[in-house]
Amino acid sequence: MNPERRQFLGWGAAAAGAWLVPALRLVELAQARSPEQAASALQRWGLLIDITKCADCDACVTACREENGWTGHGRPATDAQWIRKVDLRDRRTGYAQTLPLMCQHCEHPPCADVCPTGASFRRDDGIVLVDKHICIGCRYCVMACPYSARSFVHEAVSGQKADVPRGKGTVEACTLCVHRVDRGGTPACVVACNRDGGKAMAFGDLNDPSAEIHRRLSSEPSTQVRADLALNTGVRYQGL
Repeated sequence: MNPERRQFLGWGAAAAGAWLVPALRLVELAQARSPEQAASALQRWGLLIDITKCADCDACVTACREENGWTGHGRPATDAQWIRKVDLRDRRTGYAQTLPLMCQHCEHPPCADVCPTGASFRRDDGIVLVDKHICIGCRYCVMACPYSARSFVHEAVSGQKADVPRGKGTVEACTLCVHRVDRGGTPACVVACNRDGGKAMAFGDLNDPSAEIHRRLSSEPSTQVRADLALNTGVRYQGL
């Protein structure tokens, strides 16, 4: 190998190393900052939504917006969409339904699989989150999510809630109101649905035999959206 080629390859290796080291460091930081250590694998938080009781209202959407401090600007392609109401219609019969759709908190989340920094991750208790400190806004997770449940923050945000960090240039999605859950509470959408809506939502520990959600899933039929993907979602539906 001539000296010029050896020198060129040396520079290339140095440049590659300079690029890789920060990336590996970001993964280490993601693992260190992840709250997985505080979450227990003995629990699996989940939602059960009975579509037959889903009222013609936006109580769950409004509650989520107010609790987490996100707003819409009338631009569906770029607006935050932590939770949204989706209209379904059977083309053969014309039968129509509406259902709330949000992050499905998969056991095997595609968003975490494709994230290059570890910003998208799943806690041991099943809640899928985004670490805003290390999210680089690449949006691979947005493309990987089969539920279109993630959105990118295109504009500067203000008036943020202390428990819900948001930031321009990062990705966000439903967190199951993790700040409430970690304090023994219930997601805002579930509270609002049972107070102001059709009482269609139940939240709880899927692994707890004494929990309402566990009992209902054990005794009543339910389904997952895109069950064919075998993601074992934490959000289940009845009457769908």
